[in-house]
Amino acid sequence: MQLINFKTILLVILVIIFIEFQKESDYTEGYVLPPQTKILAFGDSITYGYGLAHEESYPSQLSNMLQTTVINEGVNGELSAQGLQRLALVLEKHQPNILILCHGGNDILRKNNLSQTKENIIKMVQLAQKQQIHVILIGVPKFEIISLQTAPLYYEIASELNVALEDESLEQILENPDLKIDNVHPNKKAYEILSKKLMQLIAQTYLPSYSL
Repeated sequence: MQLINFKTILLVILVIIFIEFQKESDYTEGYVLPPQTKILAFGDSITYGYGLAHEESYPSQLSNMLQTTVINEGVNGELSAQGLQRLALVLEKHQPNILILCHGGNDILRKNNLSQTKENIIKMVQLAQKQQIHVILIGVPKFEIISLQTAPLYYEIASELNVALEDESLEQILENPDLKIDNVHPNKKAYEILSKKLMQLIAQTYLPSYSL
């Protein structure tokens, strides 16, 4: 009787391990990018991974998930106007297939003119599009009266320029103290959430348009 119970317990443990393994592999299944795909993550401290080890940033986590090159070109404290000045040379240097653009957060925090912020981000997207680079835009939230919502300018840009927009992750992260290292910067777990969302967007918007 004791032997049967032991075997039952062992079987249950093995089943649980198998299920957890399947969960881990499910979210990468089918997300196989073409060989030599290069992704450029461009932005401010959200991209850089402020306050964390390099391997904990979202570009590093996304690289591990997709098993492809994700270049981290985030600069702490950068404004969108500075990003616009920097982007052309960065694109020329790396020549990516995909640009993940997360900019404007510092403009929002400093209460800069968001019309100009929008124009700066539009020009960044257009720089990439002129080079046939697939663009994914990350929307940055701003504080409204009683809520934290992605700034309207990101929806406007995504619609006007026909680019994919990830508008959920930073809202979820910034509303949850357990996902931040301070008032505005994500922690490792938060970047994992963001990376999974970006991986899904890449699968939905880049892979279907890719042709040999």
